[in-house]
Parts: sequence; C-alpha cells; structure tokens
Amino acid sequence: MSPNFTSAVSSVRAGPELSHNQIAKPQIARPTANYHPNIWGDRFINYEYSDDNITHAQKQVDELKEIVRREVFTNLKAGGDGFAHQLKLIDAIQRLGVAYHFEREIEEALERIHGTTYHDNYDGDLHSVALGFRLLRQHGYNVSSDIFNQFKDANGNFKESLTANVSGMLSLYEATHLRVHGEDILEEALVFITAHLESKITHVRYSLAAQISQALERPLLKCLERLGARNYLSIYQDEVSHNETLLKLAKLDFNLVRSLHKKELSEITRWWKEVDFERKLPFGRDRIVELTPTITLEMIMVDAIFRWDVNCMDELPDYMQIYYQTLLNLFNEVEDEMVKQGNSYRIYHAKEAAKASCRAYFAEARWLHEGCIPSMEEYMHVATTTVGNHLLATISLLGMGDVVTKEVFEWLFSNPKILRASNIMFRLMDDIAGSKFEKERGHVASSIDCYMKQYGVSEEETLDVFNKQVVDLWKDINEELLIKPTAVPRPVLIYTVISLYIDPVPL
Repeated sequence: MSPNFTSAVSSVRAGPELSHNQIAKPQIARPTANYHPNIWGDRFINYEYSDDNITHAQKQVDELKEIVRREVFTNLKAGGDGFAHQLKLIDAIQRLGVAYHFEREIEEALERIHGTTYHDNYDGDLHSVALGFRLLRQHGYNVSSDIFNQFKDANGNFKESLTANVSGMLSLYEATHLRVHGEDILEEALVFITAHLESKITHVRYSLAAQISQALERPLLKCLERLGARNYLSIYQDEVSHNETLLKLAKLDFNLVRSLHKKELSEITRWWKEVDFERKLPFGRDRIVELTPTITLEMIMVDAIFRWDVNCMDELPDYMQIYYQTLLNLFNEVEDEMVKQGNSYRIYHAKEAAKASCRAYFAEARWLHEGCIPSMEEYMHVATTTVGNHLLATISLLGMGDVVTKEVFEWLFSNPKILRASNIMFRLMDDIAGSKFEKERGHVASSIDCYMKQYGVSEEETLDVFNKQVVDLWKDINEELLIKPTAVPRPVLIYTVISLYIDPVPL
C-alpha cells in the first residue's frame, strides 16, 4: 500500500465522521463518456434452451469422441501415416477447438514425436518442420530454432525458392510468434515471410488466402480459441483429406459450447436486469469502472471495500449502498458455492484481488484529482493493477476445479514473471488503443503521457518504444510457457494471460 493511499484511508477512519445526510445526495460532476448504445440489448435474455437438447447433444459428442479416438489416435500411437500426417491431424484437432477432449492423447503423441523424430538435424519440408516446431513449443517443448538453418542459403539468407511454398511460409509465419529472446533466425524469418505472404494473397486459392489474411491480422498464438475454431471449420471441411468424423465432432461440439455460452449469457443478462443498475445508477451504464465519484466519496468506498463488512453500509451515500450491497451479495453467493465444493479458501484470494484493484483505482483517482502526471515507474506500479488482468486471472481460477490448489493462488499472488509481462503488455496496449478517447473526456494520465513527460520525447517516439516493448513481452511469456515442469498446471499459465485475448486492443 503506497504512503499516500495509507494516509488517505487512515484519514477517513480517524478523521471527523461524515453523517449519512451529508453524503447521501452529493452534487457531483461525474466524468462520463459518450459510449455507443449496448449492441447486444436483450438478445440473450430470452434465449430458449432445453436441458434435454443439451444432454442429447452431449451424448452425440461423447460418441463421436470415442470414434475419433479409434480412427485417429490409435493410428497416431502406432506411428502410422508418417510424421507430417500426424502433425497435420494434431494441428487440425487443436484448431477445430476439440483438443480439450484429447489432452492426454495429444501429449503422448507429441512426446513420441519429440523423442523419436523431431530433433535439431531433422531434415523435412518447410511446412512440416515449422508445424512441428509450433506444436511442440505450444506444448512446452523447448525445441531449438536452429532447425530452420537448413532453409538458408550460403549467404545466410532464407532461400528465395521458399516463396513458392505458400503453405510452408504460412506455417513458418505462425511458428515465428513462439520465438523467445535471442532467436535472431526467427526475427529474420518473420520479416522475410510477412512481406512475401502479403503479396501472395491474390494469387492462391480462396481458402489459403483466407488463412493468410487471418494470420496476418491475428496469428494463432494471439487468437481466441473458439473464434479461431469457427473460422477454421469452413476451411477444414473444404480440404479433400479431411476426416469426416472429426469434422462432425467439431461442428457438434462448437454448437454445444455455443449453446452453453448463450445459456450463461442469458443468466448473466437476467442477473444484470435484476440488480437494476441501469435504473438505479443511470450515470453508470455498462462501464461503471470508467466513472469516478469525488475523491472524498471514493475514499469512503475504498475504506468500505477494505473492511468488507455490511455494517459499512450506513457510511455510504445511497447510490454507493446499492453497489456495495450488490458486491457483497455476489461474493457471498460465490463463497457459498466454494464452500459446497470444499474450496472456501479461494474466495479469500478473490477478495484480496478486488481490494488491490480498489487501492490502485484510488491512486489513479488522486492523480486525476491533483492533475498529476506521475513518473513512468509510479504509473506502471499502479496501472498494471488497474488494467484488471490480475483480478480477472484470480476470478477465473475460482471455478477451474481440482487443477487449482492453494499453491496455485500463492503462486499467482507472488507476481510471477508471466503475470508481470502480461500485466505490462495489457496496460501498454490498452493505453495505445484508448489514450486519445480518454483524453477527450478527462482521464488520468496514461503511460504515453508519463513517458513523454519523463523522457522529453514525442508521442510517435513513445509509441515506437512501447510497440517494441510489447514484442519483447511476448517473448517473456513464451519463455515462461517453455519451462518444464511448469510451476503450476499449464491451464493456469494460460489464464494468467487470458486478458490479452479478450479486450479488443492491438496485439
């Protein structure tokens, strides 16, 4: 807790007590934003679903899973159809969004491939080598990038003949995004491949052109899995060699998961309607986090959240009581579920993450109130929390089942390297994307403002520095994902960077 924040909260607790009448109906000039209307409206609240239909669909998925195990993985286990075909099948299963059904089988297959076939002197075609490199690295195998030296000429440049192999170039392009620090060969490959792929879009078949366009906009490493699966379904079904059972499973699974998502969205929308914030807090809209009360009232709210006690209600103005009561109710409901599952310790960490966010939001509110542009170091210390990634990661772990333990939460709250990297990256990207809009409505200084002031450089120079730093931060994340054994289960590692795939910011 920073000294300023400590003294501010202490003054709330020790200073003259404000009566409810004094703060119940304050005259507040709230900074608001001209957000566009909610594009979703009530479209999900009336979603009709049948548990019987979902059960039936789940039964079909389970049946198809067993067929795929027999048709695909039995053959893979036997080493049939060759190395290249095995990689292609594993890649298709992952990109179709059904890999979570076959995690053990995929891990066993990749372990065999890594141990028997794929090594530094493996001599294969560009597509197979690059695909194997990407799949193995995605699963934590630290294979060497030196394997791509075979595609260079005597002068140390990538062979121009590679440009005729568009599928191979696309595969290499995807592989370069798993590079770590010091891998100059992958840096060179990215520059070489990107220029040639852009020129090939109008000269290849439609399905391949679509894959190139999607990859250049957002490579697989940085794409939401379900969105990527939807895009790949139409591509895979047009492939002559596609596995019909696998395709059918992918379609059924996609529709089933989409139905479950719609069901959840219906429940969330209904909850939002029931809390009635739109009427009770009309100034809030759907982005309450973006709106700030006066500094005095924010101090009172932060103090209440740190105490986490329903008895704080009387100290809050009416509209804050509405929010505070809803917050306590929500966490109490989640805690009841955690107790039933024997995981009551998890809610403690969720509360602590929420308190940390409040502490950081308060620091930003003080900067705004005082017209302060902090140093870059001060700003990032606070703003890497207000960006919300740590809170989101903590909340995400609540319902992850037995894969999450007390040790996982302790690891997360130790601020590991992968979390630090994703926090910094998300903050920089968020500021790059939203700084201009936030300035128009009056907002705390961004990292761009802080950097420009501290180093006396232009906005253009600042953005150049930040974009280069984002590239390096991805390398930090990739390095952490290549450590075997991992400090925590791999799904937990992924959830620490999940925010990077959710908010529409440049990657």
